[in-house]
Amino acid sequence: MLSTGALRAHLLAARLAGTVATSREESLRSYRLFAARDPRVLLGLDPEWSWAQRDLIALMADKCGVSGDPACTSGQDVIDPERTVAGLDAFADRIGRAAEARSPVLFGTGHPHRLLGFYAALADALSAAGCLVLTPAKGRCVDISTRFGLRTYILDYVRGVALVREPGVCPDASGTGAHTHSPLPVRTALAALAETGGPLPDLVVGDHGWVCGAGQLGFDAIGLADTDDPSLFVGEAEGRVSVVVPLDDAVRADYYRPLTRYVLNQACLSQ
Repeated sequence: MLSTGALRAHLLAARLAGTVATSREESLRSYRLFAARDPRVLLGLDPEWSWAQRDLIALMADKCGVSGDPACTSGQDVIDPERTVAGLDAFADRIGRAAEARSPVLFGTGHPHRLLGFYAALADALSAAGCLVLTPAKGRCVDISTRFGLRTYILDYVRGVALVREPGVCPDASGTGAHTHSPLPVRTALAALAETGGPLPDLVVGDHGWVCGAGQLGFDAIGLADTDDPSLFVGEAEGRVSVVVPLDDAVRADYYRPLTRYVLNQACLSQ
């Protein structure tokens, strides 16, 4: 069992919280783009409120612990580990309630190289608890706009976790897949479920467009987000995302394993 103190120490040592790799410049750029409603950072969310950059700085200071001073424009961002622990507790509570209800759940990630193992362990545990882990639209093509133009990806699943991959590339447990912020994969998956009349998810778990895209469509969604992903925190503030855990979402994959153990223990699930 991983204690809260041990978890907090790990978060700081692995730079999942505390001083993180994401720079202030990166975060401020995302806030500027979000304020301008750039779809690259909205991640499928259509904000109901007006969000200026100053508003986003204040929100992220409250939700993550970054500097709330608009005059702070350089250096590394800081995430308060206490906020990360609190987020993981709320995240685990929602996972536990899904297990108790044997809910259908959809997992998806835009960070397969880093976060696939974290989600896959949760999917395994929920499946063992009697939940239906959904895998809709496997093999469907998804056209996503990138900085290199429109590219076609394939929606696929590894251990119950959705990701997109390049055509002809087989995903594996090491996280082979494409990094994406797009909400189109989750829209494709949910549309496929609606087409077939299959059970819809009571919970969507993931990051980036998987969370915001699902939340925008009215699904209960929880996930992880870095300081340069304001859309998830705005979704939480506006009531369309249930839980967001603030942490660095791009550290080594094995650094997330203690978080997996902590969440499963708090949710009263075995790995």
